[in-house]
Order: sequence, then C-alpha cells, then structure tokens
Amino acid sequence: MIKKIVLFISILLATFGFAQENTASPYSFYGIGSARFKGTNDIVNMGGISVYSDSIHINVLNPASYSNQLVTTFQVGLTSSFYNLNTASASEKAKKTTFDYMVMGFPLSKKIGVSLGLLPHSAIGYRLNSDTRSVDGFVKQYKGKGGVNKVFFGAGYQITPKFSIGMDFQYLFGILNTQSDVLNQNIIYGSREINESTVSGFAVNTGLNFKTKFNSKLNFFSSVTYAPEAKLNSINTRNVSLVSALANGSIVAASADTEVNVADSKLIVPSKFVLGAGLGNRKWFLGGDVAFSGSGNQVNRFENYSNVSYENAVKVAIGGFFIPKFDSFNNYFQRVTYRGGFKYENTGLVINNTAIKDKSVTLGFGLPISGTFSSMNLGIEYGSRGTTRNNLIKEDYFSINIGLLFNDKWFRKTLYN
Repeated sequence: MIKKIVLFISILLATFGFAQENTASPYSFYGIGSARFKGTNDIVNMGGISVYSDSIHINVLNPASYSNQLVTTFQVGLTSSFYNLNTASASEKAKKTTFDYMVMGFPLSKKIGVSLGLLPHSAIGYRLNSDTRSVDGFVKQYKGKGGVNKVFFGAGYQITPKFSIGMDFQYLFGILNTQSDVLNQNIIYGSREINESTVSGFAVNTGLNFKTKFNSKLNFFSSVTYAPEAKLNSINTRNVSLVSALANGSIVAASADTEVNVADSKLIVPSKFVLGAGLGNRKWFLGGDVAFSGSGNQVNRFENYSNVSYENAVKVAIGGFFIPKFDSFNNYFQRVTYRGGFKYENTGLVINNTAIKDKSVTLGFGLPISGTFSSMNLGIEYGSRGTTRNNLIKEDYFSINIGLLFNDKWFRKTLYN
C-alpha cells in the first residue's frame, strides 16, 4: 500500500512540476530553452558523469546500464535553485523549485533489464526588460515559459560479463510560450506579440558499457553513448494586440488578440557523443566523461538574431563517490555514500561573439534507509553561466536537490512449501 501511495503522489508531483516554469535562466530565451536533465540526483552529485553504473541505481544517461538491474528500482527527484543574475550595472535574484524526474527499472532476466520514465529535456523561463527611452524612446519586455519533456522506454542487454549494450526510445513533447511587449514614449499604444509552439518528435539514445578487472582490488569502467540528431515538429501560432503602460509601470492589453498566420517549422535537437572511463570498486569510484554535441538548428523559432549563433558544444565532467564501510552494522555514517564532482561546459551558444560557458561543483550524500537497499540522496550544486562582458548576463546559481530511491523485488513469485 505504501508503495502505491508513494507512486501516486510522485505522478501527481511530476504532472504538476513539469507544467511549471522550470528555470529562471535568461539564456533560456534562445532556441527551445536551456537543457534541463543532467541525470538522476546521485549522478548529478558526481558532476553528471555517465560512466558509472551498478545494480541498485538507474543511470538514465546510458541505457546499457539497465542490464545491471537485479531488483525493481523506482527513483524520483526535485531541485530548488537560487539565481543571482548580474549585468555590468545591475543585478536581480530569482528562485525555482522543480520536479526533475520519475524513472523506474527492473530486470527481465539475468542479462536483460528495462527502464521507463518521464524526464525534462529543456525549459524556458525568463523575464527581460530593456528600457532605452533616453536613446530611442522604446521600452521592451520579454517573457517566456514552458519547455520540452520526454517519456522514454529502454532496454539493456549483457552480451558478455564484460560488455553490455542498450537503447532508449524517446518521445519529446511540450509547449513553448513567448511574449514580447514594445512601447514608445511618444506613442499612446504599443504592441504585444504572443508566440506559442507545440512541439513533438522522436529520438533515440544508444549506449555501450565495458567493465573488467584492473587488478585484484579494482575494476576498470568505460562507456560510450551516442544520440543521433533528432527532428521536432513545431506547430506555431501567433497573436498580436495593442498594449498601454499604467502609471505603476505595468503593461496591460488595450485591445483583443488578433491571430496572425505563421508557418509551422522543424527544430533540430543536435547529436551527442559521450566517452567515459573510471576506476573503482564497491567502496569508491573516480571517473570522468567528455561529451561532444553538434550545433544543430537551434535558432529561435520565429526570429533569427544577427548577434546569436551556435557552435559545437563540449562538456568535461569528473566525479566519484566514497563509502567508508558499506557493510557496517554499528555506524550509520560509515554506510553513507559521499559524492562529489566538477563540470565545465561550452554550451554551444554564442552571443555577441562570446561563447556562453557553464561550470559548477557538486557535493552529495546517499543516506541509506536501514533494513533496505533504498536510500535518500541529498546534494548541492554551485555554478555560474555566462559573463558580464559584451553586454551579457552572468548567472550564478546554487541548487539543492533531493532524490528518493526505492528498491524491491516487485515481480518475484511467492513460493509456498
């Protein structure tokens, strides 16, 4: 009964959480928004590396890891993020709490495991103001919300005790809504344009894991994942209206919306190739990933900005964990998993001839639930994205994440003597 209640509450939270603004990053203004999913929170707390896998966690970043499943695993997670946004002359603060993922995995046989779940792919959530009345008389406001989510189903197969392969099939879907208001101090009414895109499409992700003995006490892990370029259909609508400014500075509609015909389009999710390697055992692990992504067709859905372009993206992540004594009976803290990591990424977004880069450090704790293989995972991430140079915004962020992991043999047949 408890499992059913937890599952029901998680589904409600996921449905509610994925419908909200899941970011406060001004860089979500571009394309289909900022990338959202970095892995389940145990992976995020190790810098987001995809090379490590075991039998009691679901590594959604690499479907080959599903073949390791020995029990049914259910994982959910959420994050609270706090943003400090700075330009060369001003600063603002923002915060968001988001539901991150809901995934489930279970074994079909000794060599085959499967996983399915609901994940965020990208998110839009910004409020930008531009007041140039002293120069050209204009006041502009931009708002955006929505995002792209995905449901997936994947399977992993152990070819040999050392090699595993896997594949995810993904359906991406979502609604992206953007609004721009433009007024001139010399004109009574301004204009409002609201654009909405309903996007959908299919994608796949493939993976390969290799694990062997490095020596009598250590294992060597390596992995490769590849997600080919995917196309999303975008059904677009546009509505325009007149607006006016109130005395308190807010902007309100002054006429009914008028729909304007706008062409549907296709968006490209760029390809991604990841290499990973690491060393470790049941007590500790240290590894790293290098990820390469194509530039894709990530231009804005309705306008192409002359100061914005895309280049190939690169991400380097290093992380690992340490368990003082995983089988300790009398010291709880010796059974805690201590995680940490570092990430440096060139996001591929280029604004005003400046590459937007993202770097962060992470720290986490896996708190075992006594008498089970389940756990609660807590973590923090501190990082920065962008710069104040060239009229850009530097985004400092601090995130607190929590994840719940439940393990049990749900599909085991009951035996009677």
